[in-house]
Amino acid sequence: MTASPATLPLLGRTALVTGVSRRRGIGFAIARTFARLGASVFIHHYGPHDEDQPWGADDLSGVVSALRAELTEGARLGEMSADLRDPGRIQPLIDAASELTGSLDILVCNHARSGGDGSILDMTPEALDAFWQTNTRSTLLLTRAFALLKADAPTAAARPGERIQGDRKRPFTAPTGRVFWMTSGQGHGPMRGEVAYATSKAALAGVTATVAAELLELGIVLNTVNPGPVDTGYLSPDATDRPLGEVQELIDGTPFGRFGAPSDPANLIGWLATDDGAWIVGQVLTSDGGFYLA
Repeated sequence: MTASPATLPLLGRTALVTGVSRRRGIGFAIARTFARLGASVFIHHYGPHDEDQPWGADDLSGVVSALRAELTEGARLGEMSADLRDPGRIQPLIDAASELTGSLDILVCNHARSGGDGSILDMTPEALDAFWQTNTRSTLLLTRAFALLKADAPTAAARPGERIQGDRKRPFTAPTGRVFWMTSGQGHGPMRGEVAYATSKAALAGVTATVAAELLELGIVLNTVNPGPVDTGYLSPDATDRPLGEVQELIDGTPFGRFGAPSDPANLIGWLATDDGAWIVGQVLTSDGGFYLA
């Protein structure tokens, strides 16, 4: 079959997906979807985080091999391990992803710190900082580094209300880049025992419109996705740290009798990254099968 924009809409584009360390994870599903749509893919991973979780770490060589098998002929795959709590790791990651094919078109900030959280009574400066650094600060800094690929570095800090001055004039015939952030369900109801995590994700959802408006000056489209409850292992009988009866009760209360699968948010992001999805801009989108409406 001859490749075409219809069959491989991301052919010739390069995507960086962070947090791709387990074949059962959302990051892997997103990277696989991009590969199946024709893109070259650069993945970021950080195995030590998973080693501390109930579901454990995956074999990274297996992760890479599985993704390589999905590539379209001529597409490339790259990888890097980095602890994104360290701001010094941001630019090297963007540089490596850009060097894979000579350009970088899509950024998906999927990485996240989870586990080791607590209630408001458990909060410490160290706990709050750890979630902020991993989930929020690194996402903003990755987005900045990606945006600078499409514009000259600012000469002075912007003042309130001031627009970014891009070096490309509008109107744009097509987006110059795509950025995807990941949030959670903190806006739909309480997330007890996850105060630090919910805070870090709420910040991203809350600033989406502001950053999306600024990135549009450069032709970059930003959207934030809340995948809802997705079974990446933490809800499966073989890996969950929750009572199985409690998990089954949650399943029974869902509209379609299941939690989300990693492919659910991945399919949404894959479509949004194509030309067909370019009209959706600056939104916080929930992909949860009606979970929060049940």
